[in-house]
Amino acid sequence: MRIAATADVDERADIGAGSSVWHLAQVRERAVLGRECVIGRGAYIGTGVRLGDNVKVQNYALVYEPAEVGDGAFIGPAAVLTNDHRPRSVDPSGRQKRSGDWQPVGVTIEEGASIGARAVCVAPVRIGRWAMVGAGAVVTADVPDFALVVGVPARRIAWIGRAGQRLVSAQAQLWRCPVTGALYREVDGRIMEES
Repeated sequence: MRIAATADVDERADIGAGSSVWHLAQVRERAVLGRECVIGRGAYIGTGVRLGDNVKVQNYALVYEPAEVGDGAFIGPAAVLTNDHRPRSVDPSGRQKRSGDWQPVGVTIEEGASIGARAVCVAPVRIGRWAMVGAGAVVTADVPDFALVVGVPARRIAWIGRAGQRLVSAQAQLWRCPVTGALYREVDGRIMEES
């Protein structure tokens, strides 16, 4: 485990073996980082956030609680995972809101998914397995497994494989990865790996 001297890692956080937390990053209490994670410069990992193994959180990304991030996921530079569907600084009477005045909701990022630079995932949403969110996208709805989404609001423009490349049509409802040759089947607007 490598923690930069300028990082702020709460003693109640659980940092997995081989993980790195770089300069000016903050990891809050009860956060759990799996093995071999990399937390970039200035990134923020909120209270109780759970990261799987081999997760990369790039510079200045903000991962607010109660986010859950699967193994091998990637969160790009300055990406944001929100936690308040209707944020307000004050309540209707004008009194500043405190932690007990609202219920945080989280973003779930499944295994192998990637969130592009400066993308925003507006909780509560689920980013499916091996999906990819393009840089600068704003995700306001769940993203299916193996989907490539871009734009504001984010919309699906292609299917992608585990290698991160767009799948090419092989025949009706069958898709192929141009890098690995792996086959994927489309059923009812969803993609599944062929066994």
